[in-house]
Amino acid sequence: MAIKWRLRVLPSALLALALTAATGCEGSPDARPKPTAAPSAPVAGVCSKPAAGPAKAPAGAVTVDPAVAGDLAARTTSSPPGTTFWLRPGKHTLPSDRYAQVVPKEGNTYLGAPGAVLDGRRTNQYAFGGAARDVTIRHLTVQGFVAPHDEGVVNHDSADGWVIEHATIQHNSGAGLMAGARQRVSASCLRGNGQYGMNAYKADGRFNALVVEGNEIVGNNTDDWERRRPGCGCTGGIKFWAVDGADIRGNWVHDNRGTGVWADTNNNDFLIEGNVFEDNDGAALIYETSYNAVIRKNTIRRNNWVEGRKYADRGDNFPFATVYLSESGGEPRIRARTDRIEVYRNVLENNWSGITLWENADRFCNSPANTSSGDCTLLVKDRKRCAQPGIAAAPLYADCRWKTQRVDIRGNRFVLDKSVVDCTVKCDRMAVLANYGTYPNWSPYQGERVSEAITREQGNRWHDNVYVGPWKFVVHDPSRILDSWQWQGTPYRQDAGSTFGARDGG
Repeated sequence: MAIKWRLRVLPSALLALALTAATGCEGSPDARPKPTAAPSAPVAGVCSKPAAGPAKAPAGAVTVDPAVAGDLAARTTSSPPGTTFWLRPGKHTLPSDRYAQVVPKEGNTYLGAPGAVLDGRRTNQYAFGGAARDVTIRHLTVQGFVAPHDEGVVNHDSADGWVIEHATIQHNSGAGLMAGARQRVSASCLRGNGQYGMNAYKADGRFNALVVEGNEIVGNNTDDWERRRPGCGCTGGIKFWAVDGADIRGNWVHDNRGTGVWADTNNNDFLIEGNVFEDNDGAALIYETSYNAVIRKNTIRRNNWVEGRKYADRGDNFPFATVYLSESGGEPRIRARTDRIEVYRNVLENNWSGITLWENADRFCNSPANTSSGDCTLLVKDRKRCAQPGIAAAPLYADCRWKTQRVDIRGNRFVLDKSVVDCTVKCDRMAVLANYGTYPNWSPYQGERVSEAITREQGNRWHDNVYVGPWKFVVHDPSRILDSWQWQGTPYRQDAGSTFGARDGG
């Protein structure tokens, strides 16, 4: 199901970026930018130059006075659904109770004048909440709120149909923004929030039709949650959970602590196109236990230097990569715009390693090793069915796993200069691998079954790519490291039609 929305944000910038990826043009390496630096490719640098809101109240709008504490919340309560509110220049506040918030009514619109700020004063937890649909927030800065871990400040209750446009959501705890179905976030600055810039999650399950376009997503996870809760998987510029249909286009995702964009658990039908991912401490993109995606025409530079180096310094030989596809693949039985994961016409330049396809042999529906312990695949509704004896035979043997399958990696340009990355080993990997299955003792996936499947049986292909630099290739398991000749040769036969600028041995 394709999501159709007329492009309104920086069309010339997106065109220039698409042409860069299509031609494989290589930019010169530059220094790690500050969060407010100009992007090294034409993208949506909206944080330093936000679009100004209306200087006068539109006809029929209710004017909100920053000199009156709590005026916005009070006027929202006393006005009918569908009201437009114009916030005067200045700092607007809510009552001092930590749960005080604006609870919009259906169809409300909130417009900020130039200089209008809604400030939580490190006192209020939430800015906008409630279940009202089709709320619009434009030209407003929202800052200083202290949402708890895994909760958000704007659209706290993940209501449907919200439009967030030309907004600045910054310096809040938790997530700056939550998401509901049919939500559109465009031309906005999601900056310096404690956990996520946006957390696309609904407590009542899956939701669809999310558009994230032309935003700057920078410097999030200031509270460093992966350090506070190791292995939580609870950080990123944006995190997506169980979203069925998302378009992520033309964003500048940079300088986030941890991952830039992370889709985790039963997402499907993603289009990730024309973005620039730069200088994120972790991977630029993680697509995990999810299905069916198109990843194309992105520029991906200098990502994963911090986390990749950290694991390498510890002696870990896992190929931590800047694009990480973990237990994710194409599935024709789940409706989407593609029945594969297609990765094409991207430029990856001087990241810590390239693309890793990974499948954990011990992670499957109903396994104690499944970190998404309450979830099952989209092919099995009742996780209790994924048990012996049924799981050992078709169809459950296949359907109880999130499988890294039907991944097509083509027409990309991979550039690595180790002097720029400042590394000698373990930063030069492409990989397709799994671990040796051991757990639990009733698992039908023990031994090398999954390693063999992901490497040679599940339709994962690299072809027609361009490599510049000293790349190596990891197959089957972390110990099996190949040069480009072995990678192209029998039995793996990967990267047919590809060119290598620096071959091992000649």
